[in-house]
Amino acid sequence: MLSVVGARPQFVKLAPVAAAFAATGTARPAGTTDSLGSPAIEHVIVHTGQHYDALMSDAFFADLHIPAPDVHLGVGSGSHGVQTGAMLAAMDDVLTTHSPDWVLVYGDTNSTLAGAVSAVKLHLPVAHLEAGLRSFNRRMPEEHNRVLTDHAADLLLAPTLVAMDHLAAEGLAARARLVGDVMTDVCFLVRDTVRDAPADLPDGVDADAPYVVATIHRADNTDDPARLAAIVGALTRVPAPVVLLAHPRLRARASEFGIDLTRGSVHASDPLPYPQMVRAVLGAAGVVTDSGGLQKEAFLLGTPCTTVRTETEWTETLDGGWNILDPDLTQVAEVAVRAVPPGAQAMPYGDGKAAHRVAEELLATRA
Repeated sequence: MLSVVGARPQFVKLAPVAAAFAATGTARPAGTTDSLGSPAIEHVIVHTGQHYDALMSDAFFADLHIPAPDVHLGVGSGSHGVQTGAMLAAMDDVLTTHSPDWVLVYGDTNSTLAGAVSAVKLHLPVAHLEAGLRSFNRRMPEEHNRVLTDHAADLLLAPTLVAMDHLAAEGLAARARLVGDVMTDVCFLVRDTVRDAPADLPDGVDADAPYVVATIHRADNTDDPARLAAIVGALTRVPAPVVLLAHPRLRARASEFGIDLTRGSVHASDPLPYPQMVRAVLGAAGVVTDSGGLQKEAFLLGTPCTTVRTETEWTETLDGGWNILDPDLTQVAEVAVRAVPPGAQAMPYGDGKAAHRVAEELLATRA
């Protein structure tokens, strides 16, 4: 098995999958055998370097106890075409050297697409974890990545029934398997380990009083100075401190446009290690984001979310008002801090055992 990852959400998804491989005996050193004499299966981790900042990369491997990458391509930043092309150029030698039974790609980043295309060109089987998600917004590079990857892949590992329906509508049902959401696995595990720990918040933010966690990083929200200024302005009017976990992209654009990220209610901070991020969201009165992953993490942690986009891939979070879409920024100040929706919360993302199903599917259908 060979996993291709490169960005923070993929590291989170990799953690339970790597653990599941180890638990099922599929991650022993290459060239060894098990107690019954069966050949061992090597789990090779390839890090493209799409997220190269230590806080967005190295810390996740350490905090989530993920084995160190076997290969680091060190691609770094660049336009979508340049970054994806650099990954493609580097992947051929890696895949040829290891010749894996499966190339497993995660989510919807440039690393996802590059890993899938590289494998397809070399006639290696591709499995797509988190298949079938759709925003139906073709402006998003993530939408291109996920659609192209699904249609190229041999095995589609879907997190939800909605994702399965999307795959069926595109004629891909025969390749699709419902496994659940691996981010649920790791989110629940981390939640249970940090629940009693203090939240790591910036100076001036009281963890015992209402506060909001925010992240903004998508190109549609950061690359236009008027749009970014409007979002930051809306955050400053939230009637509680806003902990803005500032992705490197956001800091770069804000500096370029002369936008001060720390003003009014807003306290800009570096991205938190995943366990501390989970603890911060768990204790927050609300989340404001444009991140697909954080929308779902907020839902799983029982924290109301406001999403500054026109759509969400995780439509289940909208049920009951757990997540509210506010692309025009007309509601952020009023709804960022709101009561938890009444009634029992649905469990559309599985039982926290998705990674074991992933391992079982890959072993059962190994080429």
